[in-house]
Amino acid sequence: MAGFAPKTGAEGTGYTRIVGPLLLPTWAMIGIFLVLPVALMAVYSFLTKEFRGGVIWDFTTAAYDQFFVTRGLFGDEPAAIEWTYIGIFWRSIWQAGVATLVCLIVGFPTAWFIATRPPASRQLWLFLITIPYWVNLLIRTVSLKFLIRDNGPLNESLMGLGLIDGPLPLVNTNLAVQLGLFYSYLPFMVLPIYAAVERYNFALSEAAADLYASRWVTLREIVLPVVRPGIIAGCILVFVPSLGAFLAPDLLGGAKTFMIGSLIEEQFKGSQGNWPFGAACAMILMTLVMIVLIAYARQQSRAEGG
Repeated sequence: MAGFAPKTGAEGTGYTRIVGPLLLPTWAMIGIFLVLPVALMAVYSFLTKEFRGGVIWDFTTAAYDQFFVTRGLFGDEPAAIEWTYIGIFWRSIWQAGVATLVCLIVGFPTAWFIATRPPASRQLWLFLITIPYWVNLLIRTVSLKFLIRDNGPLNESLMGLGLIDGPLPLVNTNLAVQLGLFYSYLPFMVLPIYAAVERYNFALSEAAADLYASRWVTLREIVLPVVRPGIIAGCILVFVPSLGAFLAPDLLGGAKTFMIGSLIEEQFKGSQGNWPFGAACAMILMTLVMIVLIAYARQQSRAEGG
């Protein structure tokens, strides 16, 4: 449409003069609520811990050194790799990856089912998918813990049906954390895939069937390449918040399921916390996420350019 075409030359300069001031509130919000907190976190990660909580404005790399290196209980031993925090970090990546995979396995068929319903009923199915987000995440997580505890409805029902002799030990396990992450972030997988499938031209599948392609071949060679942007978007939307989650590990897991989000949260609680170390952990986590997103963006740019 001509009215919305990009402006060039003198006309474009006038267009920029009109739109530019309108963007100032947006830039202000981004600066105050995104750039400034991240910058403060980066600065805090290089400060010194104050004995009673808080920080001392004495710049050092001790927080990062604490994450990667150990020098013994009294700090007088030769430097060695600190596997404790690296292990927590790796556990977080593993948990987030499994949660993303499970959400994809369940979310793709769900999104396909919704996108192939009659248009009149799709809104109802989308409404049902988003209903859990009407309730606070903390309440939903506590409710899930009540459901799977030893004397909760799930174990009571299974024992009542004679399927098990005693309650299944679900709470404080990796499975419980996975259930919490899956329950929390499944809609983040369903909705992007649904949007991609809804735009899919089903005539392509019919053409493949006319050429005697099996359903698996059609799915692998035609459907998945077309809806791949929705799948990748869903995986990112699930993996990133799962990586930094702390409610599910805290309420549904135990010491063996400690994740990086819980570690960061612990550093900012009470007078025994270590703010610089918590900020350093947060910056390491954010750096990892940014590397993944930048790699994906570059791969997409190459694909579009090629």
